[in-house]
Amino acid sequence: MIIPSLYDKLSFNFMRDIAPVAAVLRVPHIIAVHPSVPVNSIPELIAYARAHPGKLNEGSSTGTTPHLTAELFKTSTGVTIVHVPYRGGTAALSDLLGGQLQISFDTIGVLAESVKAGKLRALAVTTNMRWEGLRDVPTVGDFVPGFEMNGGLGGVGAPSGTSPEIIEKLNHEINAALVVDKMRARIADMGATIVLGSAEDCKKLVSTETEKWAKIIRAANIKPD
Repeated sequence: MIIPSLYDKLSFNFMRDIAPVAAVLRVPHIIAVHPSVPVNSIPELIAYARAHPGKLNEGSSTGTTPHLTAELFKTSTGVTIVHVPYRGGTAALSDLLGGQLQISFDTIGVLAESVKAGKLRALAVTTNMRWEGLRDVPTVGDFVPGFEMNGGLGGVGAPSGTSPEIIEKLNHEINAALVVDKMRARIADMGATIVLGSAEDCKKLVSTETEKWAKIIRAANIKPD
């Protein structure tokens, strides 16, 4: 959903070549800061960033969901946060924990352990609902009306032209598997949330998310490294 807006020439068109079958999971993100940053909430973060433009640095790979989430936050609040390009998330997390970076917009799976250990301070989750694993952490939308970023979307697709009967059958079986206790627990352990729905729901979600990422990429003039 991000790639079509980052690269001009691709050998495929997802919406043309793939028939969406079912969404499976979403990956929420957390806005977290190093303990040295003197803020404890999103309003305090916005005020601090406005008072100290360019002092907050976030590190992530260019064009990834953490990077785009940061860009959406910047355009939604009018603050300045410097993007520092990284080749991978491990190095960025290491520098965040070391204080070389001050803020992160990475996934729950990447940041939650450090938050729970007190190594980072979580200010908000980017979804429209709180995450069960950190129930005391509010959403960004509680303070920035309309803000919502669900991060990565995992799902299943079939080759374009697959019969509707096969797609419906696959969709039914996938949705049934997602509500099995072991599957729900496994997805929760990954820091993700389950997505249920029809194949048509999946198609609409893919279309909506593709356009959402495209708007962010165009607004920030993001180019692949």
